[in-house]
Amino acid sequence: MANIACTFLSVPTLTPVLVRVLTLTLVLGTLTNTAFANTAQEQQELVQDHSQKQCSRTSNFSIYLSGLYTGSMNRTEVWQGKTAVVTTKSEASILGIGTQYHQRAELSWSSTTNEWLTDKFHQKVTGFRARDMRVTFEHGGRESRVDIDGEVDTYVSDDIPLRGVDTLLIQIRQYLLQGRKQFALIRQASDDIEPYQFYVQDTQTTNIEPWGELTLIPVEQTGAEDVTYYFAPAMDYQLIKARYHGIILRGLIELDRYTSSCELSSAH
Repeated sequence: MANIACTFLSVPTLTPVLVRVLTLTLVLGTLTNTAFANTAQEQQELVQDHSQKQCSRTSNFSIYLSGLYTGSMNRTEVWQGKTAVVTTKSEASILGIGTQYHQRAELSWSSTTNEWLTDKFHQKVTGFRARDMRVTFEHGGRESRVDIDGEVDTYVSDDIPLRGVDTLLIQIRQYLLQGRKQFALIRQASDDIEPYQFYVQDTQTTNIEPWGELTLIPVEQTGAEDVTYYFAPAMDYQLIKARYHGIILRGLIELDRYTSSCELSSAH
């Protein structure tokens, strides 16, 4: 990170940039999730399956800011029937200023509206921007209760459900399988709700180690944060990487390792 430090002349001018960079690591630390069925029809049939067979997926990612390695992230998903528990852990450090992120989210399938909804999540951040955040969702995801270090706020959406970032990405995959090219979703952030628009782009083919040549589907997110997600149909629509498009700094997460005990054509 020395090249970035040399760009700034003093600690006061460097501090706002570090704040932005380390905030970005928290965003990048929550950008991955799970995989879906090979066709929308298969997924719908499997969602309706009442089987309670349990399976899990584990993904490991590297985090980069402006091309420099700054940390890593581990994500474990445990699926049972139409519910899941997703646990994410990440660590990152910029010029000796570090942050550790841990989140446990519970989500489920709504048979009423045919979509994935967040039930609740618990997020703990230590180091930079430390906080203990607990969020619960009610009324089909239209209302949320956010408790941050004992201070409580409530949020309401009039049209579409509020979701945690884990469920947000699962819903993106479902829309991809349905063939949708444009859609809107809302993320529950720590101090606000953030509406996003998503645009599916033309497929790209690239070589990604250790998996070799892969065809990827880019999905562009616009709104409070501009991000491009890349999904690989050949890997059961697993998220391979995500790019954060900042004005000064650019962020990237890339998949390093991936293991799964779930069937390739599972609904999750």
